[in-house]
Amino acid sequence: MAKKVGVSEATVSRVLNGKPGVSEATRQAVLSALDVLGYERPTQLRGDRARLVGLVLPELQNPIFPAFAEVIGGALAQRGLTPVLCTQTKGGVSEADYVALLLQQQVSGVVFAGGLYAQADAPHDHYRQLAERNIPVVLVNAAIEHLGFPGVSCDDAVAVEQAWRHLASLGHERIGLVLGPGDHMPSARKLAAARAIAGHLPEEFVARAIFSIEGGHAAASRLIDRGVTGIICASDPLALGAIRAARRKGFGVPSQVSVVGYDDSAFMNCTEPPLTTVRQPIEAMGRAAVEVLNARIGGAAVPAEELLFEPELVVRGSTAQAPRA
Repeated sequence: MAKKVGVSEATVSRVLNGKPGVSEATRQAVLSALDVLGYERPTQLRGDRARLVGLVLPELQNPIFPAFAEVIGGALAQRGLTPVLCTQTKGGVSEADYVALLLQQQVSGVVFAGGLYAQADAPHDHYRQLAERNIPVVLVNAAIEHLGFPGVSCDDAVAVEQAWRHLASLGHERIGLVLGPGDHMPSARKLAAARAIAGHLPEEFVARAIFSIEGGHAAASRLIDRGVTGIICASDPLALGAIRAARRKGFGVPSQVSVVGYDDSAFMNCTEPPLTTVRQPIEAMGRAAVEVLNARIGGAAVPAEELLFEPELVVRGSTAQAPRA
């Protein structure tokens, strides 16, 4: 422990026994190392676990989630809070399991960056547990109603409007959507916005998918078979799958099919072609989420409202003029 922190064994002993003569910064460093190395804190120091904050992510394969983790984790550390990263895996530890673990660790708050709160048909009892114990919680991106937590979201409606107007300006008339499952709230917002701007959006121009390259490939294949020339996707991996689907069918991207992603996650400017996408302001959203959480931890009355952030269309090489009939 002393070697990890870079202090003497006597200093570690003073911290663990609650003795004076240690600076607050050193004390916190020792306690954080205790947590990171998996040791139990002495009973009299359990209250200091309030410096721990859960950061719950649905996955790490989509590069948008590591990006959020980096911003949120850094902002927490700047406030003297230690993030506890909880990442779900298929068939592994569930979101509810992680919440139970975080409650055992007496965390002072939890940030969810993607999760079951965005799915209307998913179980939500673990969120109620957090609310009943008055644990400060912040949700990143659209959530179902009535959970009672503040949120920080990218404006899904504006994102679709930007993508749709871009494709329309290039002459595309047969524009389709690749979205997440039917109970997925961000996808529901995107669909409502598309219907509002299109006036009439045929049901066959909307394809549902699981959030992966393979899901995007399968969904986009159906849209291309129905004559769609412009595809708006609910994530960048879905968009990469759509590009792959078009090429497997012998269509050029963007000469015959244009594709727009969502997130502007890492390396989307390095794909072939570079992906046109709608950028989430990850830095601003992540910092805002931590500010809201920190205010709640400090005892401030924070309304259970959603802060909406404006996205930005980033035009690259996956969109072009619609093919001539």
